[in-house]
Amino acid sequence: MKLNSTVLLTLILLFLMLGAGSLSSFWGFTLGSSALKGVTTPDGRPATKFSSNKAPNTQQGGLTLLKEEEILKIVRARIEGKTKAAKSEKLEEDDEETNNSQPKPEEKPPEIAEEKPQKGFPVISENEGVTLSVQSVRYSGGDLLLRVKMQNKGKDSVRFLYSFLDVTDDKGRTLSASTEGLPGELPANGPVFSGLVSIPTALLDDVKKVSLALTDYPDQKLKLEVANIPVER
Repeated sequence: MKLNSTVLLTLILLFLMLGAGSLSSFWGFTLGSSALKGVTTPDGRPATKFSSNKAPNTQQGGLTLLKEEEILKIVRARIEGKTKAAKSEKLEEDDEETNNSQPKPEEKPPEIAEEKPQKGFPVISENEGVTLSVQSVRYSGGDLLLRVKMQNKGKDSVRFLYSFLDVTDDKGRTLSASTEGLPGELPANGPVFSGLVSIPTALLDDVKKVSLALTDYPDQKLKLEVANIPVER
């Protein structure tokens, strides 16, 4: 009988697979055996453990067992150290309390040097006991800063909303400005309040004078106008 070529090829492949599997298994066993050389199983026999525990100063896994006397000495030393540290902290706290209880010399407030009045200032507007004055002007960075003072000598408090502050130049053009430090309400017979009005210098080309106009809020019965404020550099 003649063997079919397909059957012959199948048998050859089967023998090759068996041979490759056997070879890989043998190779894996050899590698595993070489890797586990020198590795031993732990001794779990009770007799060995008891004998090792009886021996003094025996090291188990690099751990040295201390005697009871040495442990007590260490504990006492730590307790004494903590006690001394607590005493020192208490003494420091007592010293701090003593220092705090002692009267400190009164510090005199620093004297504020008054600005020299500029020529043409202050420019003042007054209406019904409320005063708005521009004390000085100066250029700082990219803004023109107007130092302003406000005071209410009237009998009633007055409220202001500084978004209603109108700033115009000597040509009648409206300028954008922002305020800083000015109060939203002036109390009756109150003190003097100081603040700043800043105007971008980009809007002040060929401008020599500016004017401020402010009304109370919400009645808008009181009107303060400070006109012809010199701002020429």
